Amino acid sequence: MKNNKLGSSGIGGQAVLEGIMMRNKNKYAIALRQPDGTISVRVKKHKNPTSRGFRSLPFIRGIFALIDSLTVGIRTLTYSANFIEEDEVDENDKFEMWLIDKFGERAEKVIVGFTLFISIVVAVALFFILPLFVADMMARFVPGVTDAHVPLIEGVLKVLIFIIYLVLTGFIKDIKRTYMYHGSEHKCINCIESGKPLNIDNVQKSSRFHKRCGTSFLFVLIILSIIILMCVQTDITWLRYTIRILLIPVIAGIGYEFIRLAGCSNNIILRILSAPGMWMQRITTKEPTRDMIEVAIVAVESVFEWREWQEERGIDIGQAPLDIHSDVIEDTEEDERAREQRRRSKHLQHTVEDEQVEEPETYEPQPFHVKPEEPERKMFDETVTAPTEKKDEPEIQQPINGSGFNWKF
Repeated sequence: MKNNKLGSSGIGGQAVLEGIMMRNKNKYAIALRQPDGTISVRVKKHKNPTSRGFRSLPFIRGIFALIDSLTVGIRTLTYSANFIEEDEVDENDKFEMWLIDKFGERAEKVIVGFTLFISIVVAVALFFILPLFVADMMARFVPGVTDAHVPLIEGVLKVLIFIIYLVLTGFIKDIKRTYMYHGSEHKCINCIESGKPLNIDNVQKSSRFHKRCGTSFLFVLIILSIIILMCVQTDITWLRYTIRILLIPVIAGIGYEFIRLAGCSNNIILRILSAPGMWMQRITTKEPTRDMIEVAIVAVESVFEWREWQEERGIDIGQAPLDIHSDVIEDTEEDERAREQRRRSKHLQHTVEDEQVEEPETYEPQPFHVKPEEPERKMFDETVTAPTEKKDEPEIQQPINGSGFNWKF
């Protein structure tokens, strides 16, 4: 059975630390597994930037959709990190607390904006500037490599950097679990779009690969950049770098339309073109555990009425067994503010402890030991001896150095 038998449901998501973010229309939900086994859910409203106006036009909407996805992704990752690591205070938290003290309620926007800016700069440098720079250096210094080989070398380097980055991050313990949650997100969506009731058993049997995945989107952007930039060539060095930066919005717009179309169709050509991106998901998605699937189901049901959606498409789930989930606790704004206040208190406590000056050790006088006086040392032995009678002896006189003077001893 094909994964999207009923077509696209329109929902999407993202794996976060120990949880899932699911998004549908103008709201999204973050479900996190707590250490005590409960599931915390936070539902937030979010305006879709591509819903109306010129930003909803084809190829234009892809630019805004990409920026919006990055923004929401950073915000949800920050939320999950703060939620899970509430009791820990490190150097990043100190910087975040400083921003909160400095900007107040606008601190979150500043943090998200700054993180988004750094992320874009790093991505552009890593996938657009660095491959071209290495290819240029090879054309200059490697025998047999010419300027005609630069586009091909640049394209190969982009793909290699992307794959190596994904593989290396997979060795990080937290990222490895995030990849497992990523798989549970895909499985839930595939389960719904294939017309099956959303329960743990059905989700486990579903595929962990999906054509609308962000991994596929990024890989499509890389492939599109290789194709487009091979057609746009110039001998002016600075212009080559400038063109790559200026064409990023164009590449994003085209890539978004391709992913959008591929997610709604089972056309054989689109399936073939989507295959490389699906292969990349073998790195970024792993088989989840049942408790991870349960978290993903809770996130889906918080923003999407999947039963109504299936019934509108002629699917009658009847008396299909549904799961009874673990205790689900709604996380409110008051809870988030209280959590933030606790983190700030811990930060303040750590700051006071770091700045506290160590008190000098109290001096305890040691018992004073008087050394016994040593007898005074004499230059000569002054031992007194009994006087002896002096005998008259003839006085010996010897000249010294032949002089006319005689010294008496």
